[in-house]
Amino acid sequence: MVQRQVPNPAELLDLMKFKKPEFNGKKRRLDSALTIEDLRTIAKRRTPKAAFDYTDGAAEGELSLTRARQAFQDVEFHPGILRPAPSVDTSVDILGGPSALPFGIAPTGFTRLMQTEGEVAGAGAAAAAGIPFTLSTLGTTSIEGVKAANPHGRNWFQLYVMRDREISYELTRRAAVAGFDTLQFTVDTPVAGARLRDKRNGFSIPPQLTLGTIINAIPRPWWWYDFLTTPKLEFASLSTTGGTVGELLDAAMDPTISYDDLAVIRDIWPGKIVIKGVQNVEDSMRLRDAGVDGIVLSNHGGRQLDRAPIPFHLLPEVRRAVGDDFTVMVDTGIMNGADIVAAVALGADFTLIGRAYLYGLMAGGRAGVDRTIEILRTEIERTMRLLGVASLAELEPSHVTQLTRLVPVTRTASDAVVR
Repeated sequence: MVQRQVPNPAELLDLMKFKKPEFNGKKRRLDSALTIEDLRTIAKRRTPKAAFDYTDGAAEGELSLTRARQAFQDVEFHPGILRPAPSVDTSVDILGGPSALPFGIAPTGFTRLMQTEGEVAGAGAAAAAGIPFTLSTLGTTSIEGVKAANPHGRNWFQLYVMRDREISYELTRRAAVAGFDTLQFTVDTPVAGARLRDKRNGFSIPPQLTLGTIINAIPRPWWWYDFLTTPKLEFASLSTTGGTVGELLDAAMDPTISYDDLAVIRDIWPGKIVIKGVQNVEDSMRLRDAGVDGIVLSNHGGRQLDRAPIPFHLLPEVRRAVGDDFTVMVDTGIMNGADIVAAVALGADFTLIGRAYLYGLMAGGRAGVDRTIEILRTEIERTMRLLGVASLAELEPSHVTQLTRLVPVTRTASDAVVR
């Protein structure tokens, strides 16, 4: 029979510890976020619908984004046992310089519309974490402003080729003068994708006030306070604005972009150059042979061509085709540090995060971006320990199986005949 006794108050104090209350609302909010999806939930609650949907959405039916995220979820890891990894090394050398983690911050446009600290928060967080930060041509902080926010860290610049070529050339020169070390030459945006959420929300630059946006803003006064009481948006490249994002892109971008443009930019740019938006093996090999420093396998976060190839699925075949000495990076769909580990195991030298960074930014400004990086760092380290590897160099394709949902239909010779 169980022996009962009157509870001893001293013993109860040993068994029950009351958690110290956190009075800082932002810290309490961010500490409660254990995953990037948690940050997304907070961001959605705190950001007006049009701005949140611009970040969260993709093109047309959003199949490319959905499939990219699903591809990372459809991974089976194969851990080794009795291989102690009490500490892990997450550092990597990429494009001639160091990064403390195998990911950097991807270029994002109109960032200060998501949260007013924008690229300054991203660049500052990247500097603190020892990872690269990429400024978009359509960023809302100048090249010089990002350099001031990250004076000693690694800054990269993402370049669109504009209809007015001299704009692109001048941006390239400014980034070089400011000490940016890598140029991401983006090739997947000859015209804007059909981002239907933006059209349905009437999302434009500058934001247009309607009855719907006012009603949506009522429970989010802090966003409007920040937007209205901070300096006017400063674009890295656009001198005039007005219209939807798609209209702005179509007015600025040039569908005639070609290898000739790449040659001109290479003559201007003194640092490393990578091509962003590569989506097949043949282009990967051609760019390697053309002498660029690397590529980013990307479908622009699903924001351009819907039903585009899944970058993570392309990775193993591209790595086999281009060899081990050519830099291959991956973006699109990364929501967990385990996604990054899987990409490195299958041959990626580096990865880039876009939405994950913006969810943190919208959830809590600079502190939210720090939280994004902390979450991913923790997930990377834990996954590596559980796999039994102490460094990124120890990750191999044998650690990962890509489970397949979308299997290409085999075509017969008669199917291929043009009728």
